[in-house]
Amino acid sequence: MTIRPQDLGDPSFRSDLGLEYNYLAGAMANGIASVELVAAMARTGMLGFFGAAGLSLSRVEDAIQRLKSEVPNKPFGFNLIHSPNEPRHEMAIAELFLREEIRLVEASAYLDLTLPLILYRLHGIYRDAKGNVVTPNRVIGKVSRIEVATKFFSPAPERFVNELVQLGKLTPEQGKLAALVPVAQDVTAEADSGGHTDNRPAITLVPTIIALRDRLQAQYNYSQPLRVGAAGGISTPASVAAAFIMGAAYVVSGSINQSCVESGSCPTVRKMLAESGQADVAMAPAADMFEMGVKVQVLKRGTMFPMRAQKLYETYREYASIELIPAPEKAQLEKTIFRSSLEEIWEQTKEFFIKRDPEQVTRAEKDPKHKMALVFRWYLGQSSRWANSGEPTRVVDYQIWCGPAMGAFNEWVKGSFLEKPENRKAGIVALNLLHGATQLMQFRISSLLGLAKQGNSSPLPVEFEKLKEQLGYAGVPA
Repeated sequence: MTIRPQDLGDPSFRSDLGLEYNYLAGAMANGIASVELVAAMARTGMLGFFGAAGLSLSRVEDAIQRLKSEVPNKPFGFNLIHSPNEPRHEMAIAELFLREEIRLVEASAYLDLTLPLILYRLHGIYRDAKGNVVTPNRVIGKVSRIEVATKFFSPAPERFVNELVQLGKLTPEQGKLAALVPVAQDVTAEADSGGHTDNRPAITLVPTIIALRDRLQAQYNYSQPLRVGAAGGISTPASVAAAFIMGAAYVVSGSINQSCVESGSCPTVRKMLAESGQADVAMAPAADMFEMGVKVQVLKRGTMFPMRAQKLYETYREYASIELIPAPEKAQLEKTIFRSSLEEIWEQTKEFFIKRDPEQVTRAEKDPKHKMALVFRWYLGQSSRWANSGEPTRVVDYQIWCGPAMGAFNEWVKGSFLEKPENRKAGIVALNLLHGATQLMQFRISSLLGLAKQGNSSPLPVEFEKLKEQLGYAGVPA
C-alpha cells in the first residue's frame, strides 16, 4: 500500500479550490501571514491566507495587487476578521474584497455572524443554466465552538438577508437563493492554537464538528456537501496524520509558519520561536476585543508582554477613567509599559483613529472608560508591530502569537536541517509534514495488519532535493 501526500484529505476540496495538496497556511494578523508566505504556499500547490487583520485598507489593497502580480492564476485567500469594535472597518475590508474580486476568505474570531460577512458570501449569487445555485465567493469559517460552527454551516440569517435586499445589495431573487446555501461550505475546527483560541483539544473538537456537519448536511440537504478541516496543533507528521484519520478534509498550520523565513515577523522573533517549548506559551488580553475580556495565546519565553497586558486589563476593570488611576500606579504604567505619559499616548491614539474610525474618538471624548480602553489598546497593538519590525528597544514587549504546536515542531526537527530558523521555508516544511504523515500512516496500517515489525514510526525532515525525489515533486517552493 502506498499513500501519497496528495491523497490525504477530501479530493473534492482540492478540486474546488484548485490545489495539489489539502494543506493550508492560516492567516496571521498584521501581515505575519505575508505576501511572501502566501505566494510560497501557492507555488507549492497549497493555499495561504494573507493576514489582513489589524492592517489599514491601503495595506490590504497593496497586498492584493502584489499577490495578483506574483502568483497569477494560482489560488490564495485573505483574512476577514470579526471586528466588534470597528464594524465600519470590517465592512470596508469586505467591500474591498468584492471590488478586487477576492473569491476566498478565511473568516476568523467570529463570535456571531455579521452583515459584512454575509454581504461578501452572498454577493453575486445566481442560478446557472442547469439550475444549480452558484456563489462566486467562498468562505472558510474558523471556529472552536459548536454554536459558532452551527451558524457557519447554516444558511445566512434572514435578518441580514432582508437588510441586504432593502439596501439594494441583493436582489429579491438572490435573497431567496440565500436559503439554499450555507454561510460556509468549509469550516475549520480550530483547536489549541496561537492567537484567538479556546484552547480546545483537537482530539475532541474535530470529531464534534464533524458530527455537527453530518447532522446539518442531513437537515439542509445542500447540493454541495459540507466539509471540516483541522487546525491547532498541526506541527508534526503525527498531528497531520491524526487529523486526516479523524476525518478532516484538510489541515491548517499556523504557529509554525511564523518561524519560517517568508513570514512577516523579524529574525529575532523567528529565533525566539525556534527556541521555544510547548510550555512556553500563555494567554493574554486581545487588542481587538480588549473590553470584552477576550484573550489570545502568545509566547511568554523571552517577553514580558503577557504579564504587562494582563496588568492593563486589570487596571481597566478596576477604574472608570485614566484620571481615577492612583498617581503611583499611573506613574508605574507610564514608566515600564508606555514609556511616555498616558496623555501623550492618547494624542497618538486619537490621531490614528481620526484616520481609521473617527467615531471611536467621538465616543472616547464622551466616555472616559472607552478612552482608557483605546489608550491601553495602543500598547497591545504596538507590541505586535514591534515584534514584526524587530524594534530592538522593545524586545521584552514583543507580542508573538504562538500555540504549543511550535514547541512540538521544534522537538520534531531537532538535529535536522529545519532546526535553524533560517532554513525553514514554508513550502518545504509543509511537504515534509505531509510526506512524514504518509510514512507514519503506512507504518501504522502495516503494523495493525501484522505486516511490519519495524519501521519509521517518527519520520524526520529531509532536505528538499531528497524530498523532491521521494515525492516525484515537480515544483520549487519559494
